[in-house]
Amino acid sequence: MLARKFLAAVVFFVAATVAVSARADPPVVFNTHGNAIFGFDTVAYHTLGEARDGSVEFTHEWMDVTWRFINAEHRDLFAADPKKYAPAYGGWCAYAVSFDMKVATDPDAWQIVEGRLYLQQSPAVLRA
Repeated sequence: MLARKFLAAVVFFVAATVAVSARADPPVVFNTHGNAIFGFDTVAYHTLGEARDGSVEFTHEWMDVTWRFINAEHRDLFAADPKKYAPAYGGWCAYAVSFDMKVATDPDAWQIVEGRLYLQQSPAVLRA
């Protein structure tokens, strides 16, 4: 157990160092090619309890990036209250933020705590 936590911490810090050195001033919201959180539907985490790829058909612009959704209902829920559904820390790894770093996340490494979505760098970091 201790070895697994140590390995997760080592992987995290190596990835964090690479991520921070690769970009001096990362954007406020984690995005790839202008799509927030890899194009995943942030509302689906809350309503369906799972990570779901959003569609180019259902999008909303907020915080200078495009947010994708699986349907119009999710898009409209987000548009009405984006702060309720947007991930904490702009979708950057919550664990890394605790060390004042911005590290890319894995959309499948997530949890909702007290109604707030937190994304992590990997499932290993989530379990640590």
